[in-house]
Amino acid sequence: MTRYDASHGLAETRPTWDQFARNDAHRPWPSPTRPWIMPQTWSNLLFAHWPVSPEALRAVIPPGLALDSWEGDAWVGVVPFHLGHLAPRKTPSGWGLSFAELNVRTYVTTGGKPGVWFFSLDAANILAVLGARLTYHLPYFWAKMAIQNEAGWIRYTSRRRHPGAPEAEFAGRYRPIGPVVLGQPGSIEHWLTERYCLYSTDRQGKLYRGEILHPPWPLQPAEADIAVNTMVRPLGIELAGAPLLHFTRRLDMMAWQPERLD
Repeated sequence: MTRYDASHGLAETRPTWDQFARNDAHRPWPSPTRPWIMPQTWSNLLFAHWPVSPEALRAVIPPGLALDSWEGDAWVGVVPFHLGHLAPRKTPSGWGLSFAELNVRTYVTTGGKPGVWFFSLDAANILAVLGARLTYHLPYFWAKMAIQNEAGWIRYTSRRRHPGAPEAEFAGRYRPIGPVVLGQPGSIEHWLTERYCLYSTDRQGKLYRGEILHPPWPLQPAEADIAVNTMVRPLGIELAGAPLLHFTRRLDMMAWQPERLD
């Protein structure tokens, strides 16, 4: 078992998740008092963010949520990474799912809790896709994906294969190019990443909030060569210009069962 370090996450051995759950002083509101349900580990993650006109996104944000903005711009993130340690709470070590995932997201708020709205989440594991659709009401899609380490670069490819879903593809490589820093309150890095809940809707349009906990994001400046990115094409918007890029080697998190808000 390992000790939790708020600046670096958890070591490679089995995490002490209950100890982890007590380290939430950095969270902008208290963690739920009910039991959390599952841990995850995110690794080799790239945040690629583009500013977008809020008018371009308001039509695809559900009622009950306000689109969040930074200095007048909404932001869309394309976020490839590897997900591990995915298992129900108290599952024996080594039994969790591990797979590539790529999400497309923007930022919203309601009830004084800023969070993340996912337009899509592509994953290479069909069991995870079905489970997340059922329990979290999230738009997960099955995709054929690959991650390779090449001389310090992370090469990442994803092509959606989900039956009946709109086509979407990503191919590129990325790497960190600077030291680890924590986003400071009032900075765009902090605004983009330090969010401790997600929002989703079910088939009837009912709104849910899923609370999460993780350490402050250990961010590094990054560079990327993106050869293909059609992940936002189903939204009917264009991502213009060079993205704002950040890399995280590893972050451990835990999640609570989503709660209905209306």
